[in-house]
Amino acid sequence: MPNKTPKKTFVPHNRPTLGRQEEKMAIEVIRSGWIAQGTAVESFEDELCHYLGLPSGSAVAVSSGTAALYMTLAIYDAKEKNIAIPYYCCSSLRNATTLAGGIPLLVDSRIDSPNINIDAIDPSMDIAIIPHLFGIPQKISKGTSNTYFIEDCAQSLGAHIDGVPVGLQGDVGIFSFYATKLITSGGQGGMIVSRDPAFIKELKDYRTCNQKDAQKNRFNFQMTDIQAAIGRAQLRQFTKFMKRREEIYLQYTDANFPLLNAESDIQPVRFRAILQTPKQTEIIDELAKNNIAAVIPIQQSELIGSTENYPNASNWIHNTVSLPIYPSLRNEDVKRIIKIVKELL
Repeated sequence: MPNKTPKKTFVPHNRPTLGRQEEKMAIEVIRSGWIAQGTAVESFEDELCHYLGLPSGSAVAVSSGTAALYMTLAIYDAKEKNIAIPYYCCSSLRNATTLAGGIPLLVDSRIDSPNINIDAIDPSMDIAIIPHLFGIPQKISKGTSNTYFIEDCAQSLGAHIDGVPVGLQGDVGIFSFYATKLITSGGQGGMIVSRDPAFIKELKDYRTCNQKDAQKNRFNFQMTDIQAAIGRAQLRQFTKFMKRREEIYLQYTDANFPLLNAESDIQPVRFRAILQTPKQTEIIDELAKNNIAAVIPIQQSELIGSTENYPNASNWIHNTVSLPIYPSLRNEDVKRIIKIVKELL
């Protein structure tokens, strides 16, 4: 019988990086006998505060990034208020906005960046949600505006603008610890940060859904101590994770890939390696034939209605490919990706 060519190892588009540290800290929580929200959650909140340069007690851990956004909108009493959100964004923003009773008003992307065009936001907006997409943040300047600015930092933990960490430019910063984000708390999880102690107090009250005297609407958005233990282990390795992502990004740029990057005064994190190319379908299909997953970062099907009024977003939808980039991606697989893509560019 003729020898069969061995099938190459499948390379997913993204995957969590989990190991012994996460296992050890999760087991410690299990053995403690307390697995619901407790001291591990408090420690995770304070450790993220320390990482961001905030005082202890400035963060609230919750069950997901979407829950973080919904809770923030609920505390801001978003019902029937005008809320600026990007047309080009994941559906979680739209879902949280509508569930909170807000009126979403869509804004196009920038021509030079997939991020929302802040200059196009009407200053009369009650609330504006500003995602820092793909690890590339953008500047937020409130000026004299009365608009509440919510920074969606789900894809940009660790990024800085003029030395200021993302999440600290606006009124509130929200983070996601979903399985494939920059760090994970075991599949789901989120965090809200703010310099406003009264706002943090309201969030913690809203999150505590039982054993309360006051009869008002609350909901169980709590993070468990098991999740927090995994998140704490991930945060302790965050610098190492970011270094590896940067190494992979540089391998792609050394191959002259036209990757999305940040302005000189912005320090991004490499959450995504976004290839700017009109050969979207050809590249994704050819990589798939070689058992490598690449994706369209945000697809048309995730968005509301036609792109006709959002020409910049339309460009980002149809001319971008997200390549694999994560700490456990092997150099030999990076080389495979480079070889295949270079032949098509």
